[in-house]
Amino acid sequence: MAAVIPYQQLPVQQDDVTYMFGPDSSLFPGVNPGELIEFAVDDSVIYPGTSRRCWIHVPHTYDSSIPAAVMIFNDGWWYLDPEGDVRAGVVLDNLIHKGEMPPTISVFVDPGLLRHATNPKNRNAEYDAFDDRYVTFLLTEVLPIVAERYNITHDPAMRGICGGSSGGNAAFTAAWQRPDEFTRVIAYLSSFSQMPGGNPYPALLASEPPKPLRIFMQAGHRDDGWNQPEMNWLAENLEVAAALAKASYDFRLVLGDGGHSPNHGGVLLPDALRWIWRGSAS
Repeated sequence: MAAVIPYQQLPVQQDDVTYMFGPDSSLFPGVNPGELIEFAVDDSVIYPGTSRRCWIHVPHTYDSSIPAAVMIFNDGWWYLDPEGDVRAGVVLDNLIHKGEMPPTISVFVDPGLLRHATNPKNRNAEYDAFDDRYVTFLLTEVLPIVAERYNITHDPAMRGICGGSSGGNAAFTAAWQRPDEFTRVIAYLSSFSQMPGGNPYPALLASEPPKPLRIFMQAGHRDDGWNQPEMNWLAENLEVAAALAKASYDFRLVLGDGGHSPNHGGVLLPDALRWIWRGSAS
């Protein structure tokens, strides 16, 4: 049966737009919130000299006898904050309760901070790099801590990763480098333009055999540099989406109004999770 979408007038102005949250971004009556467990990674081998906070979201329905699906959220607390722009913990509780995604252990990972550094932020070095360091860090330094406490799956079809801006780069690259570990991707407003050496994905998607990835992308009409020939966030996302389409990937692009703002992606999170996990909920 075809979906029927009510008419909604498009705004004339494209740069100053705020999307309203849908019902899945507020905890439903009768839904028990998941448990949050915080831990730190202070002695990284992959990123020496960094410290970071992480959180594990354990849904109320978690059953230790059954391996749980896994979701990684880059920019950890920023995505988890129940009063923030995304409210991922609330969304997860609602969707798992309704059976619209599988029971999932979600791990929210902050970018690293360099100890004793004048500029401690290591986010761009970690997230924008086109290599396997970040995904190796997740696999060898973060997920083993989670696996000590919870029964999580090793099936790549049941493991996903989400991020926005540079965090979108990191999510895309993690799955690209290790499709044997992560196959579900949510990438919001990805900053492909600022990857060192430039955006590699249009050429790679055109030249390499398709990988078994399912990718949800969101882009903004007025993202950074939207009308410039270089460093154009909008154009780079459209070029990646076009390359995914030509290579017959299982992908979805949602193009909205507004600039380099988390608002639209945050509102879309319930739909993005439903879409990447379609066919996988129990």
